[in-house]
Amino acid sequence: MLFRVLVSTLWLSAALLAQTVQPVIVEYKGKADGKLALTNDTLSPMVVMLEPKSFSITPEGKGVFRPLDSNIHVELSSMSVKLQPKQTYYVFYKATADKLPAWFTVYATFSSPLHSEGLDVRIMLPHTVYLYQKQPLTENQVQVKNLLYSPESRRLTCDIENDGDALARVQSVHATGDHVTGEASGFPLLPGASRHIEMDWKESTSPSLIDFRFEHFDLKRPVATGMP
Repeated sequence: MLFRVLVSTLWLSAALLAQTVQPVIVEYKGKADGKLALTNDTLSPMVVMLEPKSFSITPEGKGVFRPLDSNIHVELSSMSVKLQPKQTYYVFYKATADKLPAWFTVYATFSSPLHSEGLDVRIMLPHTVYLYQKQPLTENQVQVKNLLYSPESRRLTCDIENDGDALARVQSVHATGDHVTGEASGFPLLPGASRHIEMDWKESTSPSLIDFRFEHFDLKRPVATGMP
C-alpha cells in the first residue's frame, strides 16, 4: 500500500511538471487577439478542456474564481483538445469587454483520456488575460495605509489601495535602509481593491522607505517603526 501511494505521488509530481500553458499572463490595451500554447511533455496522450472564468483577488493575493462575467466576451478557436505525447497545440482567441478594464483566466484542465478505478488526476493550469483601459491609474488614486516595521519580527507590513476605476500593475516593491534593499514581486492592483503586503527584513537596521513601482510613476512612503 505504501509503495502504491509513493508511486502515485511520484507520478503526480512528474505530471505537474509535464504539462504547461504558455504564456501564463498577458496584457492588452482595449481588446485581446492572442494565443496560448498547450504542451503535453509526457509519453501518454492527454485531453485538455478550456474554460474562461472571471475572478477577483483577495487582499492576501488569492484568486477567487467564478463563471465568466456576462460583460466579457471570449471566443476560443478550440474548447477541447487531444494532445499526443510530446505535442504542443496553439489555441487562438479574441476577447472584448463591454466596459474596461476587464480581466479573466482561461483554465486548461489536463486529464488522461483513459479513466481507471484508481488515481484519476486532473491538472488545471491558467492563462490570465488583463484588458487595460485607455487612461492609466494616477498616483493620487493610490493609498498606502498601515505602513509599519516591527523590529521584533523583522517584518514590514502595509496595505495598498486602488481608489480609482483603472487597472494597474505594481511592477515591483522595494524597501530600502542603510545601504540595504529588500524586494518583493509585483502584482495586479484591481480597481477598488486593496493588497496586503508583508515583507521580511533580514537586516538589524530598520528600513526607512518603501517604493511601489508602477508603469508611469513610483509611489514612495517613509516607514514607521513600532509594535505590530
